[in-house]
Order: sequence, then structure tokens, then C-alpha cells
Amino acid sequence: MSSKIKTYFNWSTGKDSSMALYHLMNDDRFHIDRLLTTVNTFHDRVSMHGLRRELLFKQAESIGLPLTTVELPEQPTMDDYDRIMGRVVGELKSEGYKNCGFGDIFLEDLRKYREDKLDGITCHFPLWKKNTKALINEFIELGFKAVVLCVNSEVLDERFIGRELDESFVNDLPEGVDPCGENGEFHTFCYDGPIFSSPVLFKKGEKVLKRYLKPKKNGDDLTEEYGGHWFMDLIPVNE
Repeated sequence: MSSKIKTYFNWSTGKDSSMALYHLMNDDRFHIDRLLTTVNTFHDRVSMHGLRRELLFKQAESIGLPLTTVELPEQPTMDDYDRIMGRVVGELKSEGYKNCGFGDIFLEDLRKYREDKLDGITCHFPLWKKNTKALINEFIELGFKAVVLCVNSEVLDERFIGRELDESFVNDLPEGVDPCGENGEFHTFCYDGPIFSSPVLFKKGEKVLKRYLKPKKNGDDLTEEYGGHWFMDLIPVNE
């Protein structure tokens, strides 16, 4: 019987997840046999990244791992998220999972939140505290391929959306923007690399700017608009 640790991985579809999964899959201590991804059921897309569900399925198929989705409503509250995620994690525990992996790099509050909520499950962060410039260089050198499908328009303009995550992209990032987008500056869709059996095929669709409201400095009314995020729709292509 294998002595490796039965582990599921929290898959976000992007570069950090891909790198973290790669390192855990090459660590003799772990047996990664499931992916877990949050999906907005109303929009039928991956939460935060806005990726179509079909492309998520194609990623999991190419990686060769079963996928469990956490189905969230259109506008989930934190209570909704905690309740739904808690139910899914409870089911995973009943299947014998006591370990999971994440692609987080240096956000201390996020790590603490995950560890506090996943009572009874040990969280592993293979990229933790690593230099993000070195990580993105490693990502490129290993042969991973990713496209930028979401950018924070407060820090990056429309020209960055839809670009390949390559050396040219990293060199063009403004000063102060993390090379891995760890502060939420940009998100990616990883479609090829050493964890994939074959590339996930897609074509680029329309670009959309979604604006959000933030509270006034002297009150709680959501009346002041700020830049929001640019999204690019990625459309599955069948062979």
C-alpha cells in the first residue's frame, strides 16, 4: 500500500495553481487525486477568474484528475461561501481527505483564513514565501503556457488583457505590480505545460470592463465608482 498522503488540490485554473500542483505532484510525500474549484452556478463560470466551466473541465481532463466543483450562487455572501464550502469539505473528509494544497504565495491573512476554516485538514503551500520573480521565470522555463484573462483596471490597462504570460508581459508590468499578480493585479488561464497531457484549445472572445462601487470615505453608501476589472472571454475549441 502506498504511504503517500492522500491530498486534494484547490485548483483556480491559473498560473499559481499550476505551479503549486506541479511541485506537489513531484513531491514523493503526496498523492494528489482530486481537484477542487469554486464555480458561480448562475454565470456557469469559475469564480473570480470568469472562466467558462467547459474550459475548467477540459483542464481537469488534460491533467488527468477528477474534479469536484463548489457551486456558489450569483452573489454569495461570506456566510453563503462558508456554509457551502463547509459542506463540500465535510464530504471530502468523509472520503478520507486530511490534506489539501493551495497556490498562495505571501498573503498571510488569506493563508490564516484557509487554515482556520479547514479544521481537521492540513493545508500545504508549496510556493509559500518564494520570490515571485523567480517563480514566474520558473513557470516560463518549465514550458507552462497561460493567457491573461482578467486584470485589475486600477493598476493595469486594457493592453494587458488577453496577452500571453511570457517574458515580454512580465517586462512590461508597471513598477509595483507583482510579477505573479499575487495582490490580485491579474489572473490567468493555464492551458499547457508539464502537468497537462495535451494543450487545452480555446479562442479569444470579447473584452469587457466591469465596474464596481466602493463606499464613500464618510459613509457606507455605494455611490463612488472605481475602475473595476477587464475580463476576456475565452471560448472552448474542439479538435
